Amino acid sequence: MRYSPEHKQETHDRIVKKASVRLREKGAHGIGVADLMKEAGLTHGGFYAHFDSREALVIEAFAYAMDRSMEHWRKQSDQVAPEKQLAQIVDTYLSALHRDNPGHGCSIPALGAEIARESPKTRKAFAGKLDEMVEMMTDFIPNVPRKAARKQAIATLATMAGTMLLARIAGSSELSDEVLKAGRDSALEGAKREPKAAAAKKAKPS
Repeated sequence: MRYSPEHKQETHDRIVKKASVRLREKGAHGIGVADLMKEAGLTHGGFYAHFDSREALVIEAFAYAMDRSMEHWRKQSDQVAPEKQLAQIVDTYLSALHRDNPGHGCSIPALGAEIARESPKTRKAFAGKLDEMVEMMTDFIPNVPRKAARKQAIATLATMAGTMLLARIAGSSELSDEVLKAGRDSALEGAKREPKAAAAKKAKPS
């Protein structure tokens, strides 16, 4: 049976969506192509009608996951004033709900360490999405020179992702809750701290 291009694209998108969840849950090498195709309701043999390689699927799947994270951040930020956007993202990210649902969460703590060991092509694709994420977070830091805001955004994202990784290692426990709170406090403190360049500019007499 010959399917329409629209049907093929819908099937392709379904595989990517399923894979993005399972990869975050099981890791980049924790689930095979056959299992992914089965979950999408397809045969293993149909895989290469959609992807040139397993690597191609991994790249698309984590790109999809990171795009969903940024879409979630955008929706969260729209609910508050500009000066509260970064704090809103930090609070939502460093939560027990995010910790306990890696399959629907950020790809950085879920896959970052594995992606760092992947091929240059995969790492380059991941780095591109990471840069998009940093740029979006930079937009959530108003009234600060762009270079200083980007530096702050990188530090905040690193704190968030590192905290989530440690919290998941500790599991759903008092230690894990303690890690989340400490990371949240640290990230929020960094978000409130005004860079010297911005402070000096504000203090300069008119």
